[in-house]
Amino acid sequence: MILEEKINEYKRKLIDYAGLIENMMDKSIKGLISKEKTWLDDVIETDEPKANNFEIELERIGTILIAQYGPVAKDLRTILMVLRINNDLERIGDHIVNITESNRFLIGQPRVKPLVDIPKMADEVAKMLRDSVNAFIQEDAELAKKVCEHDSIIDELMKQIIRELIPLLSSSPRTIETSLHLIRVGHNLERIADLSTNISEDVVYMVEGRVIKHHKV
Repeated sequence: MILEEKINEYKRKLIDYAGLIENMMDKSIKGLISKEKTWLDDVIETDEPKANNFEIELERIGTILIAQYGPVAKDLRTILMVLRINNDLERIGDHIVNITESNRFLIGQPRVKPLVDIPKMADEVAKMLRDSVNAFIQEDAELAKKVCEHDSIIDELMKQIIRELIPLLSSSPRTIETSLHLIRVGHNLERIADLSTNISEDVVYMVEGRVIKHHKV
């Protein structure tokens, strides 16, 4: 069927978009760790425009598919789900830009604490994002549920970051500013985890017809 082929192509484009977003986050964190400004600049100057183009293109294709083919049942649910994930990926991209802007400041400052929790948090968040998109593509409700359960790990890492940085907020002005940027990085990673969880909750609903938001899975 022509529509089935179009939908499969649509899903592949979503995978490419998610891959770009994940790569942006990876480069931003690596740029922070290595103090490599060119990686951070690349995220803002090269990857962000590409991400914006993906978002616009996926929106356009989804609208055309609905208008031209009048999809129903599973086909319509799939297209609408791609549009929802597309919107979440656009928001995740914005959070990565926020992270990168803070990292541009941080690489020019002395370390106020060893970079342990933020890279670990970023790795966990990247896995959540990757698994949430894979859960949709594979229609795997169990994988989606695991993503939702993983969100508590991110919350604990964020609490740990704040606990370690609070004492530094009463130090020198420079230490305060650095600490606030680190908290900003952590907060934006936390929001990416929340959006990945949202995607996974939608996958469970799509596959099982069950609402798990605000409930234990």
